Amino acid sequence: MKHIKTIGIVGAGAMGRGIAQIAAQAGFDVLLFDLNADAVAAARTNLSQTWDKLAAKGKITPEAAAQSLERLLPCQDLQAMGKADLVIEAVVERLEVKCDLFRQLEGVVAADCILASNTSSLPITAIAQACAHPERVAGFHFFNPVPLMKVVEIIDGLRSDPRTGDALMALAREMGHTPVRARDMPGFIVNHAGRGMNIEGLKAAQEAVAPFYQIDAIMREQGGFRMGPFELLDLTGLDVSHAVMESIYQQFYDEPRFRPSPITAVRSAGKLLGRKTGQGFYAYPDGQKQVPAEPAVPALPAGLKVWLAPYHSVGHKRAAALLKNLGANVIAAEAPPADALIVVTPYGEDTASVVGGHQLDGERSVALDTFFGLEQGKRRVLMCSAATLPKWRDAAHALFAGDGTPVSVIDDSAGFVGQRVVATIVNVASDIAQQAIATPADIDLAVSLGLGYPKGGPLSMGDALGAAHVLEILRAMYRVTGDMRYRPSPWLQRRVQLGLSLRAEPACAAR
Repeated sequence: MKHIKTIGIVGAGAMGRGIAQIAAQAGFDVLLFDLNADAVAAARTNLSQTWDKLAAKGKITPEAAAQSLERLLPCQDLQAMGKADLVIEAVVERLEVKCDLFRQLEGVVAADCILASNTSSLPITAIAQACAHPERVAGFHFFNPVPLMKVVEIIDGLRSDPRTGDALMALAREMGHTPVRARDMPGFIVNHAGRGMNIEGLKAAQEAVAPFYQIDAIMREQGGFRMGPFELLDLTGLDVSHAVMESIYQQFYDEPRFRPSPITAVRSAGKLLGRKTGQGFYAYPDGQKQVPAEPAVPALPAGLKVWLAPYHSVGHKRAAALLKNLGANVIAAEAPPADALIVVTPYGEDTASVVGGHQLDGERSVALDTFFGLEQGKRRVLMCSAATLPKWRDAAHALFAGDGTPVSVIDDSAGFVGQRVVATIVNVASDIAQQAIATPADIDLAVSLGLGYPKGGPLSMGDALGAAHVLEILRAMYRVTGDMRYRPSPWLQRRVQLGLSLRAEPACAAR
């Protein structure tokens, strides 16, 4: 593959315009074409204003702004792409449209020109089959907004020449982006790995475990994520997100891990799409998100006694340290006294399973999530069974909020909220690695840059929280619910058995 100097872009929408910006700023000549000539003119005007603003802020020099604009060359027809070393399509997400475009491009471009698709959901192999030379076709998937989202997925189709992907990897670096390499599978890396957060958050809401805003608060303030699932869905819009959820589920032939939720189907049909319509999982009057007020912290009952269940060693140790710091009156006894609050600390189980399994008094029992740690300021999560009486729920709430830390009180759920969502995220990423869709390093890199997940990405997150604990949570959830979505990935299970990091690649591979 020759060195790329001139880049053609077909499609002058948000994605095409963003790719044009970073390419021109990086010193490449950019040929921009759209069937709508007005879109090309609008893109050039928009980019001129963008570069002027960047120069005014000192991000680039005025000379660089002027040179970038000079490198952006509007084209009136597809024939102009004959000068390109690479053509990137950023047109509508319809397979037949992309295939027809690639057929036309093959009659225009040079024999060594690379043809790349910015598709986020369509198979690269299916697009490439429209070409006489599929070996020069690959995926080049940027994220919106392109200048700010510094990751790009390079996707090898079944007939792609590896050198095609190599050239795109090098080009991405020249344009200031971080490339990750993926095999052609539904969702590639980021859209595939992103299923865990949204789909499991929706499942918790569907089970009436907690309201939308509480699930979001838990994922932010306990799990450490920038946004919870419903904030994220409102940002992207259900017209986009629900379609992607259905598409990936269907492309993986109804894989239970990716099962969509009727919640988004109903809300999407009702045009409650999110920020773009002013109403989604939250209301946005004047563009500002409205969040319900947190429930008030109840008064702590005088003389409250606490019995801490010893059934989970890690959870017991963490909870015991917190109760000591809170000055709680913890009763050391083999069985709970008849007048004490009972606190259990399950990993993956629901409160009912622990209470029933150990013949505890369900009316006085609450569960405390210790998986993410219990330090002051990090949101704590309490879970009640269907039998828990309000006075004991309120007593637990008051106790664990005693140092000013926010507390969410949720209904019974296998895996609380944070445990089940994070375990699902780690499990899905593990299975991406198991299927050799991408390397563990690229999975973490793509997800941390593309989705902003904490702790360096999902596999590193699993290592940091304890892969054995993640496996324990999944196994317990599978046992309690019987739902195949929680079956552990072989990648996760085997690395726990061998004491290896989730980022560890096989020492020997099949030949």
